[in-house]
Amino acid sequence: MRWDSGLYARHAGHRGRPFFDLVARIDDPSPRSVVDLGCGPGDLTEALARRWPAAAVRGVDASADMIDAARRRPAPPNLSFEEGDVRDYRPGSDEVVVTNAVLQWVPGHRDLVSAWAEGLPAGGWLALQVPGNFSAPSHALLREHAASPRWAGTLEGVLRHDDAVGDPTDYLQLLLAAGLDADVWETTYQQVLPGEDAVLGWVRGTALRPVLEVLSDAEAAEFEAGYADLLRTAYPRGGYGTVFGFRRIFAVGHRPA
Repeated sequence: MRWDSGLYARHAGHRGRPFFDLVARIDDPSPRSVVDLGCGPGDLTEALARRWPAAAVRGVDASADMIDAARRRPAPPNLSFEEGDVRDYRPGSDEVVVTNAVLQWVPGHRDLVSAWAEGLPAGGWLALQVPGNFSAPSHALLREHAASPRWAGTLEGVLRHDDAVGDPTDYLQLLLAAGLDADVWETTYQQVLPGEDAVLGWVRGTALRPVLEVLSDAEAAEFEAGYADLLRTAYPRGGYGTVFGFRRIFAVGHRPA
């Protein structure tokens, strides 16, 4: 799937907050090697490099557009980026493994999490965050609209459903089964989004991408118009903006030294 780094970055502040809440739970003052799997445009990976200036920090992403954007950033000397599929990653010498808002796109990712946790070296940390809002109106209405008679034939099988991520308990059990100390929690951020059709603007950068990939420009405009009507009812705009509750699931595992 093709990603638009500029579109994704429009909500960088909101998208970044869960990342910082996640990595704040990593209690390692001086790792030697850090990897960010699914690094996107690299701004958050850069924060890891500045937090740990003595570590070799690298960002990995399957999107050439994202990696190009990341490489254009002024970067500290300990930071590098490479194109690659997170499914191909195998733990080795990396002492900190971070994956932020990526695994929901990877079918069967629980097996990946188990393998990464099992391969984590002594003293190592594994930190992951996934959205937990697949049953929220934004996503439920998207699936409903895609399944309507107008779109069902074109969009059948395009969208993943509410099994895209596990419950917090699922990730807790995966980390514990691998022998890690585990810290798992969830947070719902009540985000206030500015502008007209603000929730549509948000999902254009993420959940709506698979739909836009398979529709022509004219079809995409028609689909968005109908979806926007549904979103306006579910998320009414107030004088302060549009409140968009966004649930996130976090898991941090540590293998004692």
